[in-house]
Amino acid sequence: MKTTTISALFTGLLAWGTLLTVTSLGQNTTDPAIPVGTLSAYPTIVQTGTHPTLSWSINHPATVTEVVTITPPGTIIPKRTLTMQVRVIGASVKRVWLDSRGRVVDWEWVPTEALISNNNSSYSRIWYNTQDKVTPNQIVYSRTVYANQPVRFGGRYLNSNNSWSSMFTSTTNNYNVVALKHGDTPPTTTPLYQQPTLESFLRPYLDDNGNIKIGPMDVIYLMELTHTDRNNDGFDLQDLVILVTFQS
Repeated sequence: MKTTTISALFTGLLAWGTLLTVTSLGQNTTDPAIPVGTLSAYPTIVQTGTHPTLSWSINHPATVTEVVTITPPGTIIPKRTLTMQVRVIGASVKRVWLDSRGRVVDWEWVPTEALISNNNSSYSRIWYNTQDKVTPNQIVYSRTVYANQPVRFGGRYLNSNNSWSSMFTSTTNNYNVVALKHGDTPPTTTPLYQQPTLESFLRPYLDDNGNIKIGPMDVIYLMELTHTDRNNDGFDLQDLVILVTFQS
């Protein structure tokens, strides 16, 4: 009588399923970024010509719109209590010096500030620095957010005379600050991925068609802090970029 031991096979499959429970963009989250599951068989040792009974379950990843409402251009309203983590991806405001012929002879990164408003509070700082000090994987702000309490973000930069520029927030109707989820298209007149000025820090967050490519529980904020005319070539929504991740 020939028997087959299948426990090792299913142990391997279960281990493979465990490996699939990865994090999106290197972030820690309790929600799977891709479908994961379990698979078991009974009995684990079967006679030739017989078949075990298989049992399995699949845990599909939650999507961010299941846990928050995104009200354009960029207000987030949680549907339940969540943990929110914020990372700064880029802060590319530059100050340039031109010669008499309009050619750039020198430039420097400009200090930029990211701000947040929780539950209609006044805006407060969560990050302040220059592009060369950005650490994309670093969590700069984390807190618990609650159902029906809106979360908004904003940004501004420091002028050469140490005064602040105009502050743009996610309630500004000219779309200087926009919140986007996976698969969304940035609202620029010229697609970001076609622009020669596309910053390298933003490329990993765009697919080949110029759509947003982030995790299922992420929201990315793109901010334009130096222009207000959406038809201007400089309106590219890259002056400040932050990534917001939600966890149940």
